[in-house]
Amino acid sequence: MTAAVDVDALFPAHLAAMQQRATRALAAAGRSALVLAAGLPQYRYADDQPYPYVASAQFRAWAPVGNAPGSFIVFAPGSRPMLLFHQPEDYWHQPPALPTGAWLAEFEVRTIREPLEARAAVPPDAAFVGEPFPGCADWGFAALNPAPLLNCLDYARALKTPYEIACLQAASAHGARAHRAAAGAFAAGACEYEIHLAYLRAAGHLESELPYPNIVALNEAGAVLHYGALGRARPAVRRSLLIDAGAQFRGYACDITRTHAAARGAFADLVAGMEQLQLALCARVVPGVDYADIHLEAHRLIGALLADARVVSCSGEAALEQGLTSVFFPHGVGHLLGLNVHDVGGHMATEHGGTLAQPAGHRYLRLTRRLEAGMVVTIEPGLYFIELLLEQARRDGRSRDIDWRTVEALRPCGGIRIEDDVVATPDGADNLTRRAFAALDA
Repeated sequence: MTAAVDVDALFPAHLAAMQQRATRALAAAGRSALVLAAGLPQYRYADDQPYPYVASAQFRAWAPVGNAPGSFIVFAPGSRPMLLFHQPEDYWHQPPALPTGAWLAEFEVRTIREPLEARAAVPPDAAFVGEPFPGCADWGFAALNPAPLLNCLDYARALKTPYEIACLQAASAHGARAHRAAAGAFAAGACEYEIHLAYLRAAGHLESELPYPNIVALNEAGAVLHYGALGRARPAVRRSLLIDAGAQFRGYACDITRTHAAARGAFADLVAGMEQLQLALCARVVPGVDYADIHLEAHRLIGALLADARVVSCSGEAALEQGLTSVFFPHGVGHLLGLNVHDVGGHMATEHGGTLAQPAGHRYLRLTRRLEAGMVVTIEPGLYFIELLLEQARRDGRSRDIDWRTVEALRPCGGIRIEDDVVATPDGADNLTRRAFAALDA
């Protein structure tokens, strides 16, 4: 079993890296100070109930606090960063608790009772980053979300510090434990909602603490890529479970998908084939590799799997050339991962901006950069039996190379997706997800 990492011991170096990045970004934007806003709750239309709140990712990259509405971080190069923590005097609601932890020693901490109190701490010539709030234009900011500064910050966020990777690994530990509980609930005959509840209990998360809404899809529902119904009825026949569900630690997310077959047979064999294919793709997550090439390799391998399983009657190469693989695998092979599940900067050409286009015909690929050491990505190939895409193939002539008898036999199982979170390192691919599951087994 891998020894536990002291996350707090890694934080000072992480914050130093954030300050170095901010200093570089401020120089690019021609500004002398930075104000990062945690943001304010947003209310539903014509209602007094807010949407679930979480502090902005730019704020959380500096301070591991998710519940900090109206708070700010102020930084000027050469000075100690300041955390202005908003703790209102309120008897209607529970005010956010003042953060605790070793990481606070790196900040000058001030408590403010109203967000307006932060105005006095805004340095001259400061750039503001965050969701603009009512009245912020009168605070004297030199710039609101200037593009040169955001470009530098977003581009750099793709490279994770050791602290961030440790947080991602801790999130994976929560997620792996919860996935095991969900698989057990499926095996016991639970409905989607019951599987979801088993996942939450094992993860130790409230639903609002999940990094994204859980996808818990039984049988045919596995063909809906972002399925979210959480059906309450137990199906008469239990064929398959596709569960795409994450967890978080200090705001950093894991993103894990597993597919389970209820019994041996053609679908279980297809899941096993996808497992081996996915592991081969994960091994390619190393510095210097163009991520788009991993996506194209996924299509090549899925074409071969479709041919081996007799889902298509042509060769895998022919399935790829004819665009048949996109009928069964219509999404990208993965994305950057971090404080955002789909982390920022995936298409950026440089820290100055510009775009790296997706390969022709693959507009849903979220990452087109060349991998560097410290990048954390997901690898999530899929194979689905989606009626809409199958019908399109019928209309455009590609159906002649689809074995419809095999498709009809597999369609009730919905689809397959297997997803791991992987770090590109100089020593090879470090699979955080498989490490988390291995730790459970140990």
